[in-house]
Amino acid sequence: MKNQICFSVVFVLLLFLLLATKWSCVEAQTCNSSTLTGKDPPAGQCNTENDSKCCEEGMSYDTYTCSPPVSSSTPAILTLNSFQEGGDGGGKSKCDNQYHSNDTPVVALSTGWFNNKERCSNSITINGNGKSVQAMVVDECDSTMGCDAEHAYQPPCANNTVDASKAVWVALGVPEESDDWGKLEITWSDA
Repeated sequence: MKNQICFSVVFVLLLFLLLATKWSCVEAQTCNSSTLTGKDPPAGQCNTENDSKCCEEGMSYDTYTCSPPVSSSTPAILTLNSFQEGGDGGGKSKCDNQYHSNDTPVVALSTGWFNNKERCSNSITINGNGKSVQAMVVDECDSTMGCDAEHAYQPPCANNTVDASKAVWVALGVPEESDDWGKLEITWSDA
């Protein structure tokens, strides 16, 4: 009788863990909140510096309200952005309403990770290309909106983007001539 009770308790606990794990996986996979239909930007209004993409008429773009959970080694895609005035990043940074030099290691995080300015002015550690660098969070890489003047007529960011200044790329030792320049698989964590 004791063995049957122990087996039942263990079975229920394992079932609960399995369901909890399955639910969290489904939650992460269904983070896609909606889509946005693109419009062609007005002539000369989309800055394609750093190979930035412009929205296209009728194209459907996914939007996200959340990002994957942050851990001590969070997988992400590192992209390249100019935070300088006139750069492909668009307007001033959301954290401090300032522009930032390409020579300063700064980043914008996807909407879920940015978390309503929660990480503003905090440093994160980025690991990629066999190296590590710290960068300050100064902006949001908007995963919920795009294809308008405020977003430099670029599509919404993915929910796993760390959008970094040139200084971050240089610190990671990624050569500008390489295929990895501008888009690199990385991991990051709060510093």
